Amino acid sequence: MALPSVPEGVAARRAGRRARFPGPGPRHRVGAILTALTAFMGFGLVAGPLHAVAAGMPCALPRTDAHHSLGLDTWNASYPRPEGTLDAALLFLSFPDAPPSATPRELTADHFPATSDFFARASYGKFRLRPRPIDRWIEMPKPSTAYGIRRDWSPDLRGSYLRDAVAAADRHVDFSRYDVIYLVADPDAPGVDSDATKVVNLDEPIAADGTELSRLVTVFEQSPPDRNVLAHETGHLFDLPDLYERPADGKADWDTRVGDWDLMGSQFGLAPEPFGWHKWKLGWLGRRNIACVGGGNPAPDETRYTLRPLAAPARDGGGHAGRRAGGHAEPDGTRLVVLRTGGHRALAMEIRVREGNDRQLCTQGLLLYRIKSDTPSTHGPVEVVDGHPGARRCAGASVHPQLADAPLGEGESWADPHDGIRVEVTGRTSGGDWEVKVTRGGGGVG
Repeated sequence: MALPSVPEGVAARRAGRRARFPGPGPRHRVGAILTALTAFMGFGLVAGPLHAVAAGMPCALPRTDAHHSLGLDTWNASYPRPEGTLDAALLFLSFPDAPPSATPRELTADHFPATSDFFARASYGKFRLRPRPIDRWIEMPKPSTAYGIRRDWSPDLRGSYLRDAVAAADRHVDFSRYDVIYLVADPDAPGVDSDATKVVNLDEPIAADGTELSRLVTVFEQSPPDRNVLAHETGHLFDLPDLYERPADGKADWDTRVGDWDLMGSQFGLAPEPFGWHKWKLGWLGRRNIACVGGGNPAPDETRYTLRPLAAPARDGGGHAGRRAGGHAEPDGTRLVVLRTGGHRALAMEIRVREGNDRQLCTQGLLLYRIKSDTPSTHGPVEVVDGHPGARRCAGASVHPQLADAPLGEGESWADPHDGIRVEVTGRTSGGDWEVKVTRGGGGVG
């Protein structure tokens, strides 16, 4: 079945806010036609095994046919896994109506090593995104103004742009050598609009150099670009959803669902570290890092957990550098606590502190959020629980101050009678871990 075409990304939200260089590859004919890009629609399920981290775990939700479903029981095999090393080609596109004023090396430095470093920290070293910039400008056959580049782009014009870009680049690069393709347009060309930066999923893959290009990242960023914007777009290549919700008029607040939390919500967020649920889906957290509340037992209980901060690097029992496995550090300790609340619903809990990718976050503590595996991208698959309703923090810096102080601090609690759960932060350890008590069912909830 052909993949539906789904343009997606965060760049549109600006309207409301604001290595080594491989030589040319062999020349090949681009052998497929890009079909018209259609309206937003969901992917069909593609069966594929998930790492054993989720197998048999009662709090792992099933994947559905919702676009970028957050289910964990299977992996959509049409997406690459962010593990080991993936090579990313950066192809720099110029236009006949605007000689570039920047160099490819300068534009590469806008995004790397920052993007690679982000993923290295988020994955505990399990994933390396290796940039492979083609150190030359590749001229497009038409002026930049001829493609109508903008946020809500005409499918026909977008298709023309992608066909021309791949054909022009095919004379200089062997596409079969790369796992990820970034098409980086000259930011100073008159027809370039930064709001058009996004991932495009193709109805019919473009064939080039014996490989099929199913997803391309179109980069129209100004220089310097928005922080974390390329990491966000790359997240879509690994089947992560947009967590913002685009308002019908395009003018209201986009960030009411998750605020600053997780870069798939906002590239401007103060706390861009991916949610623990996302890390579980991507294989960066394993069985030893996940605690399922109740373990499938419906009886009332009270359980205490010691949680390591999500962004903390791995360490051994003596507090030193983490154990090594497969050339990377394995995250230690419990990083995510999950209560299954329905067939496609769960409540997740994790500790967020000013460390790693979260070093600029507003408020530290226990963050709670709800996951819905049957809800598509941009429609609210994740919703952060506001631990301090009515309060606002970090106004002017936060994308949504109402959720900037969402985490629970030491001595604070939250309860949801509907799901029969009460959560309390009871203390902290000398090693920097957090003590949490979860009461499920029975008395003490409410």
